[in-house]
Amino acid sequence: MLALRLTRGAHPAVHLRRLLVATAAAGTGFLLLCTLGYAMAHQDDPRGSLLRLAWCLTPLATTVYFALAVARTDPGTRPRPGLAAIGLGPARLMAVSAATTALSCLLGSMVALLFFLHLRGDLTGMPFDGAGADFLAPEEPLPLPAALTLLGLVPAIASLTVAWTMRPRDDRPRGTARTYGRFGARGTAAARETFGSYGRFRAGSAASDRSAQPAGSHAAPSAGSRAAGAARVGAGDTPLARASETPPTATPTERTSPDNLNPTTLPPPPQEAPKGLPWGIAVLAAGLAVEAYTGKTHTTPLPGGLTGGAPGTLIGWLLTAIGLALAGPGLTHLCGRLLQSARPGALRLLAGRVLMAEATRIGRPLGVVCAVASGTYAMTTLHDTATTPEVGPLTTLGLLLVTGCTLATLATAAVEAKHARADTTAALLRLGAPTTMLRSAAALRAGAVLALFGPLTLIVAELAALPLTR
Repeated sequence: MLALRLTRGAHPAVHLRRLLVATAAAGTGFLLLCTLGYAMAHQDDPRGSLLRLAWCLTPLATTVYFALAVARTDPGTRPRPGLAAIGLGPARLMAVSAATTALSCLLGSMVALLFFLHLRGDLTGMPFDGAGADFLAPEEPLPLPAALTLLGLVPAIASLTVAWTMRPRDDRPRGTARTYGRFGARGTAAARETFGSYGRFRAGSAASDRSAQPAGSHAAPSAGSRAAGAARVGAGDTPLARASETPPTATPTERTSPDNLNPTTLPPPPQEAPKGLPWGIAVLAAGLAVEAYTGKTHTTPLPGGLTGGAPGTLIGWLLTAIGLALAGPGLTHLCGRLLQSARPGALRLLAGRVLMAEATRIGRPLGVVCAVASGTYAMTTLHDTATTPEVGPLTTLGLLLVTGCTLATLATAAVEAKHARADTTAALLRLGAPTTMLRSAAALRAGAVLALFGPLTLIVAELAALPLTR
C-alpha cells in the first residue's frame, strides 16, 4: 500500500519515467511471447526457437538497466532525515523501490499479454488478415503457464536487481569492528570512559572553556581547536560551507563578475579515478580479436532478416559491448582531466571537475550507448553491402527497444547527476556565478564527451563490421 501511495503522489516527471519503464517492459514481454508463438508454430525447429529466445536477452537486459536507473532517481524512495523514526529505514525504502519497479513492469507485461492475445485472435477476430501467423501460432492453444513464466521474467529480474543494488550498505571501512557506547548506543569511541571522568578530568572541555571566558576577551585558540581546523581544511572544505560565508570585503559588482570566481569555490576533484578502464580496454580488445579470428568460417542464420555470422562473431560483439560499458567511467574521467589541462580557467575547471565527479554515474550509460550505436552502425553497413532480406517487424521492435532504453537510461543518469550537484550549483549561484556560465560548462562537458566517444564508436563499429564484409 505504501508503494501505491508513493506512486500515486509522485511528480508528473516521475510518472513519465515509470510509464516509459512500463512501455519497455511491454515491448520485451511481447517479444518473449512471440518467441513462444514461434516455438509452438515450428515445433520441428528447436534450434531456431532457442536462438530467438537468446536474442531476446538483449532487450531484457536493457529494460532492466533502464528500470534500475529510474528507481535510483525516484525521489519518493530517497533516504531523508526523520524517515527511520516512522519505520521507513533504508531496508524499507529499498523494498518500496523494488515493489514500485515490479508494479511498473507488471503493468507493461499485462499490456503485452493483451496485445498478443488480440493479435492471435483470442479476444476478437484475427487482425491484419493473419499476417503474423508465423510467430503467433493462432491454431495452437496458448500454454498459460509458459506465457506467465515468460511475462514474469521482466518484473522479477528488475525488482531483484533494484533490491540488490539499493540494499543498505555499511559505510564503515573494511575490517573495522562495530563498537557500542554507553546504554547500547552505536559508536566508534577511541577509548572507554569511566563514570564521572568527563567532569573530573575536563575531557573535551573546549565548549566549557569558551563559555567561561569573558564576553570581551579574545583568548588564543587551543591546540585541539587548531588541529581540528587544520584537519578540516586538509580534508577539503565543501563549496556549500564556503558559500554560506560571503566575504565581507567583496562588493556586489565583484561578486557578480564571473572573472572573480575563485577556483577554490568549484567542486572538489574526486579522490581516485574509476578502476574499470584497464579491464574495459582488455575486454574490448578481446572482443575485437574474437570477431577478427572467427570471421566467416561458418554462418548461423539469425532471426528477423539479420545478416548471418559465425557464433564467435556474436560472442565478440557481446565482449565488445561489455568492454565499452566497463571503460565508460574511466573514459569520462579522462575527459574531465583533459578539460583541466593546459592552464584552465574557471569555466574549464568547473566542466572538468563535474565530469570527473560524475564519471561513475554517467560513464557506464555512455559506454552502453556507444556499444549500441557501434552495433547499429555495423548492422547498417552490412545491410548496405550484402544481399539480405528485409529486417522483420520483431527485429525492428527489438532494435527500437534497445536503442530507446539505452538513450533513456543515459538521460535518466544525467537527471540524477543534475540533482546530485544541486547543492554545488546553488552555492555557485550564491557566490555570483551567472547562469550563462553554468550553461556554457554543460555545453563544454557535452562537447568533450562527444569528441571522445564519437570517434571511438565509429572505430569500434568499423572494426566489428570488418570481419563480416571481407
